[in-house]
Amino acid sequence: MAGAECCSNPPTLNPNAGIGHVQNIGGLDSYITGSPHSNLALLLISDIFGYEAPNIRILADKIAAAGYYVIVPDFFYGEPYDPQNTSRPLQEWIKDHGMDKGFEDAKPVVEALKSKGISAIGAVGFCWGAKVVVKLANPKLIQVAVLLHPAFLTVEDISGVDIPIGILGAEKDEVSPPEVIKKFEEFLNAKPEVESYVKVVPNVPHGWTVRYDTGDAEAVKAAEEAHQFVLEWFAKYLK
Repeated sequence: MAGAECCSNPPTLNPNAGIGHVQNIGGLDSYITGSPHSNLALLLISDIFGYEAPNIRILADKIAAAGYYVIVPDFFYGEPYDPQNTSRPLQEWIKDHGMDKGFEDAKPVVEALKSKGISAIGAVGFCWGAKVVVKLANPKLIQVAVLLHPAFLTVEDISGVDIPIGILGAEKDEVSPPEVIKKFEEFLNAKPEVESYVKVVPNVPHGWTVRYDTGDAEAVKAAEEAHQFVLEWFAKYLK
């Protein structure tokens, strides 16, 4: 399900943000950062605001510094959601930028990474991107997954996942409220063969991991704690 929270706190996009560069991988322009000699890659699959959001690139650079080759593809082909474009509301925009299409577009990216000698791929999905990550996880096109404040996601969606999966939801979230996140937790706990971790993070809103105010110390702290979880999860399971 989607709502106003998916559109709240829109970032100021910056095509020059980050220390990496943009190149085409698997047919998608992508923000690339980290050592191309690493055999471990991480896909960051953005929310509806896309790959030019500065905070997602900051996180990509942080993950790359831990030794990963990090890719943030532009699944929206230069047309991220624009809340100021009142003639194209979210429900209209998403008809052209659905998660099924995102999944299909992600497949050539995964294949391109494998062709470069990447031996294992993890993926982090933010809001819109969470369902794309799950779709990649079900056929094991990726080896490790993290979902952050997922949207559009159901228990049925994650029922086929049998790779390590971490999910962080927000307490102040009407898109995927705590009771939905708890259902994910109950379902995954009933599958002890799947390594999983699910948490509702207190006192944070939907989108807190990438749509935070860099001038708000508390918001930055909450985001960085989530980022640290991402680093620790992949350090443990992406080999």
